[in-house]
Amino acid sequence: MDRLLLLLPTRTYRTEAFLDAARTLRVEIVCASERPNVLEERAPDTLLTLDFADPDGAAALVTEFHRTRPIRAVVGVDDLTATVAAAIAARLGLRGNPVSAASAARNKREMRERLAGAGVPIPRFAVVGLDEVPAVVARRTAYPCVLKPLALSASRGVIRADSVREFIAAFRRIAAILKEAGSSGEAARFLLVEVFVPGAEVALEGLLVGGFLHTLALFDKPDPLDGPFFEETIYVTPSRLAGDVQARIAAVTANACRALGLAEGPIHAELRVSGDGPCVLEVAARSIGGLCSRALRFGTGMSLEELILRHALDWELDSLERERRPAGVMMIPIPRAGKLEAVHGKEAAEAVPGIEEVALTAHLGQELQPLPEGWQYLGFIFARADTPEAVEGALRAAHARLAFEIS
Repeated sequence: MDRLLLLLPTRTYRTEAFLDAARTLRVEIVCASERPNVLEERAPDTLLTLDFADPDGAAALVTEFHRTRPIRAVVGVDDLTATVAAAIAARLGLRGNPVSAASAARNKREMRERLAGAGVPIPRFAVVGLDEVPAVVARRTAYPCVLKPLALSASRGVIRADSVREFIAAFRRIAAILKEAGSSGEAARFLLVEVFVPGAEVALEGLLVGGFLHTLALFDKPDPLDGPFFEETIYVTPSRLAGDVQARIAAVTANACRALGLAEGPIHAELRVSGDGPCVLEVAARSIGGLCSRALRFGTGMSLEELILRHALDWELDSLERERRPAGVMMIPIPRAGKLEAVHGKEAAEAVPGIEEVALTAHLGQELQPLPEGWQYLGFIFARADTPEAVEGALRAAHARLAFEIS
């Protein structure tokens, strides 16, 4: 039986989906996390503790493990572990991305510099030191603009500014977020300032095989993402954009992957579509976050995680075609900070025609923090219907039936 190493941070939503896929494929799984598991001593063949902040050190430990328990593939499930997975794959000669490519995809500064150098359309940007005087930087900045941390994900710390006053407030707020997040190195010393690009935002889910990008799904984001914060809510596929626009989005994303040096495995790209065409915001060397992958099915019902594991193992991929029926997901936003006391309306929300599931991931008593400081959601709503419009309508109707008591 093939053995596969899964890199699973303790705070990820993705554990259950990948473990379910491994069980379906009957693959032996070794789970690695950054914190010791209480059962690790009893199950040394299936549990590892790795320092995800030290890719070389993690690769060295896995190499020792590999000598007696050979690993056929390694998969990281998020931005942090993608670089570690690349380092392990390079050390063991497994299928994966170059370490430099995975690292560049995680660092917004390096990503922008590589994409700009290759002529990939991106927002005009500048890198600003957190030791600079924010008022001085603000006066030389064009507006509207967006300030971003170099390494945080899920739109955490991303803030739009339309004036000098708003710039200074956003600058100081992001500095506090980085300190609270324990950021280190370059990510703790700099932030990105880029021109705000108006237009519709989309997300492309893809799989790179031998450097060729296969588009698995293109999601519309029907809610306007104009700031001041950029909390994502609804994703619907297939896209309602014109066919030639969709083709251009796929081509621009493929060019971005080549510019970064990504060649194998899942990618999740975010783009804006303005009057000048698609503009790349992010390309991540991992699959879609949260529980959102439940909206996707392939071939005869295969999950996205099964596709990812099959590719990593170099198994045959029967079909990369997404099922034809429109589908979507809504990430339920946190409306305000506080403790979650109660949830009402779940059954009523699930009774809306087209709704498949309402998955509440926040637990009662949990302290909630909305964007831009926070990074989590209250849960996820999933829908399928005959048209993208019906999917979007079902998601909005279901969300309207939910009520959250936050003290």
